[in-house]
Amino acid sequence: MRDNFGRNIDYMRVSITDRCNLRCRYCMPEGARWVPMSEILTYEQIIEICTEAAALGIRKLKVTGGEPLVRRGCPELIRRLKEIPGIQQVTMTTNGILLSQYMDELLRNGLDGVNISLDTLDRERYAWITGSDSLDEVLDSIMRALESGIKVKINSVLFGDEASDEWKSLVLMAKERNIDVRFIELMPIGYGKTFEPISNSRLMTMIRQLYPGIETDESVHGNGPAVYYKIPGFKGSIGFISPIHGKFCHQCNRLRLTSKGILKPCLCYGEGIDLKSVFERKGEKKDDIRRAIRQGIEMKPEGHCFEKKESITENKNMIQIGG
Repeated sequence: MRDNFGRNIDYMRVSITDRCNLRCRYCMPEGARWVPMSEILTYEQIIEICTEAAALGIRKLKVTGGEPLVRRGCPELIRRLKEIPGIQQVTMTTNGILLSQYMDELLRNGLDGVNISLDTLDRERYAWITGSDSLDEVLDSIMRALESGIKVKINSVLFGDEASDEWKSLVLMAKERNIDVRFIELMPIGYGKTFEPISNSRLMTMIRQLYPGIETDESVHGNGPAVYYKIPGFKGSIGFISPIHGKFCHQCNRLRLTSKGILKPCLCYGEGIDLKSVFERKGEKKDDIRRAIRQGIEMKPEGHCFEKKESITENKNMIQIGG
């Protein structure tokens, strides 16, 4: 289905929980509260919503959280999502701590790819960012995922002067491995507003100084807005997702479904469609769900306003939205 600006909306991010086993400072630090389980969508409701979304043209789903693997039954949900007619791809974003434990089951159930969040390879800084000494578990999960043959991407968010050299070790992860290392600009939402981001334009300048032969990678890597580059001699690629300094709204193809059932047309704005309320009504749900999804697509704005913080109307924290 196309929105009012001619963009083909074929991708939906589905948050299945706001809970997480980390406490990343820019996402959900200590003291942040979880949503009661009674307020989040059941798996059956998620399947119903995704089934109607697929009927309207959604072809790719990204399962997110919080941390999706902390919710019991997540691997089985992957299988059920893959079985929906019209769905061509189901991937997941995870912090990697539990991924190694569930890797075999996820593969059996058809997971097509995994994005692993990792902002640093420095053990002390990792513990400072996340509140957990779990770097070894994450690195083990990355290796398990690579060995399985599934498509693996690393998502890194750099912020603060202390991170000015973090990129060097992260970039090197793509040298000997067929892995995409992607740098995502920190968005001014929730706790993210309190930190100073490192722009990808600045980062690219630093990378080019060390690797002057870096060149554009035109191959297709996925469904999102990342721009990719290849460094000579590297097996993997380097990607940049730049919502602030490389606005890509003209090619936005996505919707976001929060764990509470709010369908968000744009990450920047607080407006959304309450799909969970549809299940509280009597009668046939199918048409109501489909009608609400159409409304969400029609609500998509032409662009976000992250470059103008005073215009941002989304007041929730990133973990409540689905990342």
